[in-house]
Amino acid sequence: MKYLKLLVLFLFLCSITTAQTTYWWNDAVFYEIFVRSFYDANSDGIGDFKGLTQKLDYLNDGIDSSTSDLGVTAIWLMPIMESPSYHGYSVVDYKKIEQDYGTNQDFKIFLDSAHARGIKVIIDLVINHTSNLNPWFINSKSDPHVANRDWYRWSTTNPGVLGPWGQTVWHSANGYYYYGLFNNGMPDLNFFNQEVKNEVSNIVKFWLDSVKVDGFRLDAVKYLCEEGNMMEDAPSTFQYLREFRTLTKSINPYAVSVGEAWSSTSKVIPYVDGTGLDFCFEFELATDIITAVKNGTPATLISRLKSAIQQGYPFLQYGTFLTNHDQQRIFSQLVNNINKAKLAASILLTIPGIPFLYYGEEIGMTSASDDPSKRTPMQWTSGANAGFTTGTPWKTIPTTYTDYNIEKMSADSSSLLNWYKKLIRIRLNNPALTKGKYYYLSCANTSIYVSARNLTSSSDIIIPVHNFSGSVINNPNFYRNDFTGLPVGTYKLVDLITNIEAGQLTIGGNGAINCTPNISIPPYGSVILKADKLTGMNDYQLFNSFRLEQNYPNPFNPSTVISYQLSGNSFVTLKVYDVLGNEVAELVNNWLEAGTYRATFNASSLSSGIYFYSLITGSYHEMKKMIVLK
Repeated sequence: MKYLKLLVLFLFLCSITTAQTTYWWNDAVFYEIFVRSFYDANSDGIGDFKGLTQKLDYLNDGIDSSTSDLGVTAIWLMPIMESPSYHGYSVVDYKKIEQDYGTNQDFKIFLDSAHARGIKVIIDLVINHTSNLNPWFINSKSDPHVANRDWYRWSTTNPGVLGPWGQTVWHSANGYYYYGLFNNGMPDLNFFNQEVKNEVSNIVKFWLDSVKVDGFRLDAVKYLCEEGNMMEDAPSTFQYLREFRTLTKSINPYAVSVGEAWSSTSKVIPYVDGTGLDFCFEFELATDIITAVKNGTPATLISRLKSAIQQGYPFLQYGTFLTNHDQQRIFSQLVNNINKAKLAASILLTIPGIPFLYYGEEIGMTSASDDPSKRTPMQWTSGANAGFTTGTPWKTIPTTYTDYNIEKMSADSSSLLNWYKKLIRIRLNNPALTKGKYYYLSCANTSIYVSARNLTSSSDIIIPVHNFSGSVINNPNFYRNDFTGLPVGTYKLVDLITNIEAGQLTIGGNGAINCTPNISIPPYGSVILKADKLTGMNDYQLFNSFRLEQNYPNPFNPSTVISYQLSGNSFVTLKVYDVLGNEVAELVNNWLEAGTYRATFNASSLSSGIYFYSLITGSYHEMKKMIVLK
């Protein structure tokens, strides 16, 4: 009995799928907005919060049954604090809204309006550096003996070292040199000074507690602290982020902190160890998505998702995206190819992680390689100034806006915009895609990338199938022979994009999958299959006892027959184990008639002792003891 209990425990532990923790941001689709370029309400050519508030219904109108809005559920606002620069990444007043965008009250009205629609809002928090016009810096450079001189890093001589990409980082002022990683207009704060950390704490409390934003995106997070000439990933940076986490969670346990650590995956992972940031952006994964779509070869993307991504981060805690405000827009990189843009969107919104869309991505906005061109005004209509302003836009709008705009593309059912709307709804309506486990499935066709997502609390399985080739692919076969952890049973397949049935899927008791769905995938197209369970979990009932046909306890001469009856033709796993839980045989099942099965077990190669024969079908599991004497 002791060994039987051990064996039962062994098999039970092998079958457990550990529950993984997720958070509100795992259920979100984020949308990155540059307020200056979104919508101008006062005709000065610059976007503002009154304009953004007017356009919230485009993002999410707050009506669950609506299909006309984009459907995003969270917003990341690029810098909104008072700044002398157009981009806002050099702050002069951390508690005041940039005057070009309106007032603090305008922001509060926007925030309340977003929250009323169920939209979370996080803001850029730029604390690695300030503007050189910030009163803190002006005072700091005025005299070596002022009280807050040490709020920034000063040197009496030029240290002469260069930055991570060969740039000048020490800049002259009043006969001294100060440290500014990005340029002389952005001096770095000194986080070894407790007064600096106290001031940042006050800023965090203001936005989280008084204003009620939902969290922060921390800019340039890997550069926060310098230790000698170590300018990135310094141990002190990780220590400060632990303090930052304690602070934010004490104010609002649900506040999120997202880090921009533009590095390789291996260097980003330590920032998301459960003691610092909630998650960071996955830059290498973004590059792999674009490269795979451009070249039609998903192998590297598949490999990254299987290994570094899934094995390195806490469960699903990384931000996915295609491009952001620092990169040439995805549509330009794909040479304005709509089908490839749709494929990139399909991957982004079906792979694990927390997806971020850059404003205008959904309508195929383009850009040159300079930063202002990556942040041009939103293209609302084909009318004057793309419907962005009745004044003169702060930045020239690409001429392609006459074809690629929200008004025109909303009316075209096959447009990139409507594709995004459909994908976002599919993602948010199927929790397996937002917080389900990820399983890679094999396919002989190297142009196909197929995976499965499943929640441990549900039998529903979502199977995205992507075609990276320029040709139609019909009925691709996908398979996996080892234990996947997916629920055993037979499933009806339905394509969530077309709502057309696509055959059946069977997952055997040993996790084996071998499926050829009835689908046709267009060039650079995608199919998102939902597997609805037909049989499995509690569908099997034994008619007669599962038993040895010969007399117990020692029927072997040298073989015996194991028989059982099941309701219907079902996939069965029948195995024999020794007392240590080692599998010694897997038996072939021979179906006779009326649900009767028999399997012959030859014990001639076994030594005398106690063994257990085990039957698994669906979730039904029965085990019995037998004795071999020789």
